Amino acid sequence: MEILMAFVIGILFMSATYLMLSKSLLRIIVGTGLLSHGAHMLILTMGGLKTGSAPLLGENAPYTDPIPQALILTAIVISFGVTAFFLVLAYRAYQELGTDNMDRMRGTEGND
Repeated sequence: MEILMAFVIGILFMSATYLMLSKSLLRIIVGTGLLSHGAHMLILTMGGLKTGSAPLLGENAPYTDPIPQALILTAIVISFGVTAFFLVLAYRAYQELGTDNMDRMRGTEGND
């Protein structure tokens, strides 16, 4: 299962990098979202994937560590807030400048 997750995480990181290097602001935002999802899956996979057992503590009882899951829940909330902020910022920039192309936005620095 870890091998499959490694491939999925690699594909998420690869597509996130591709999207973040594009010129469209919305693609950059989607790329950061994919990158955060890849990081969440990486933390979950590093914490260990155990199936079919309850998270119990005791002698000789297999258990799942709850710390990575708690970290991922916190990271999901933070990434949702950051993504919402980026979307509002992109919408406002589109209203003011009329484009979401990063090259055209770069040319409007000195114009007031």
